[in-house]
Amino acid sequence: QVQLVESGGGLVQPGGSLRLSCEVSVRFFSLYTMGWYRQAPGKQRELVATITRGGTTNYEDSVKGRFTISRDNAKNTVYLQMNRLKPEDTALYYCNAAPNNFGSWGQGTQVTVSS
Repeated sequence: QVQLVESGGGLVQPGGSLRLSCEVSVRFFSLYTMGWYRQAPGKQRELVATITRGGTTNYEDSVKGRFTISRDNAKNTVYLQMNRLKPEDTALYYCNAAPNNFGSWGQGTQVTVSS
């Protein structure tokens, strides 16, 4: 079973930055398109950023220009650099394969943007 371990969340003021990390225990990690998802209270989980095995990235409109997804295939790790954070970015953040996930999820990492 695939294991995903997210880290790096926390409490930050509006306009601040955080860098999330996700280590994935899966064979052939480099072949997967990976994504960062988030789920705010009372809302459905949404996909906010993806990176292909070739490094092509895509972002949901609300985070475009503020978030940057990257990966280190040697470490089986995907990152999300989040800048100019807004209160509406508050959510539990997860990584997983995209658009079809691995079938299991990590515990996520909480990001709270508040003054």
